[in-house]
Amino acid sequence: MGDTPLAWAAKYGHDEVVKLLLSRADIDPDKPGKEGKTPLILAAYNGREGIVKMLLGRDDVDPNGEDESGRTPLIYAAWFGYERVVKVLLDRFDIDPDKPHDMDTTPLILAAMEGHEEVVKMLLGRDDINPDNSNNEGDTPLGCSARGGHVGVVEMLLRRNEVNPDKPDNYGRTPLWRAAFTGSAGVVKMLLERDDVNPDRPDNIGQTPLLRAAHYGSVGVVKMLLERDEVNPDKPDNQGNTPLSWAAVNECIPVVEMLLGRNDVNPNKPNNDGRTPLSRAASCGCRQIVEMLLKRDDINPNKPDYMGQTPLSWAASFGHAGVVEVLLGRKDVNPDNQDMYGRTALSYAVGGGMRE
Repeated sequence: MGDTPLAWAAKYGHDEVVKLLLSRADIDPDKPGKEGKTPLILAAYNGREGIVKMLLGRDDVDPNGEDESGRTPLIYAAWFGYERVVKVLLDRFDIDPDKPHDMDTTPLILAAMEGHEEVVKMLLGRDDINPDNSNNEGDTPLGCSARGGHVGVVEMLLRRNEVNPDKPDNYGRTPLWRAAFTGSAGVVKMLLERDDVNPDRPDNIGQTPLLRAAHYGSVGVVKMLLERDEVNPDKPDNQGNTPLSWAAVNECIPVVEMLLGRNDVNPNKPNNDGRTPLSRAASCGCRQIVEMLLKRDDINPNKPDYMGQTPLSWAASFGHAGVVEVLLGRKDVNPDNQDMYGRTALSYAVGGGMRE
């Protein structure tokens, strides 16, 4: 089904054309077009305040009408931050301000996700809005705004008693986890000031806020989390990889330095495959990290994983000549160690065609 002339005029903001068409008796002002979008939905989608007002003045226009994805005019206006359109819609007595689309995502969730503070404020001013509603993925307004680093929105939501600041989504990711993941230091600070937020709570695959922050090199967030006594700086995920291991793989030198400065971090801790931070850093070619780790007296540079591969053989297999050079410069590195299949570092280099 194609769009009607009224729908086109509403979409592109031609107020006079809309007015002319609405004066005709043979015009259906609520007729859906492509993807089930009515003229009102298109007007709201594109922020056409005057046209929204004209259409809402008709008794035969449904202000809560949905398109094929279940999205209403209010959902689009809130999502794109059209404050004046949102206000016009919320002024209707028959509007449902908490009506979700087919993924159970409400206007408030979408406005919070995009950081539209004024829209969030208007929606939170309604008594018929649940500020802690979650969608099919378990996303809440707080979780979405925390992930986006929208400090103002987070602050508004945290003032509401109905909002659980530690509520996880379907994957176990709390607002703090999400803020740590994206490096949103301002949001992390606000959440850490709450007594009802667990700063060490892992998601469903065992990754804590610290581990995610270390993984992505969010130095300020790592620092804040390490200042908390409840946070275990050596807590591994379900694969056995620690924050140090993830920081090493991603070559985040400041985070590696912070973690190595802790007495409660084991720099030689293997994961479920027996691979240490040194092994993983060597296989990724992170020469500076390898050098930092080798300065430690408690690092075993020959420690094999459960398949018998050493850091040297991992570096050789991927052709990381600089790391190989550093490891061969150690007197305590055996260049002829064999894995469980009898392969040495030289075997791996030859097999991979790593001439250097």
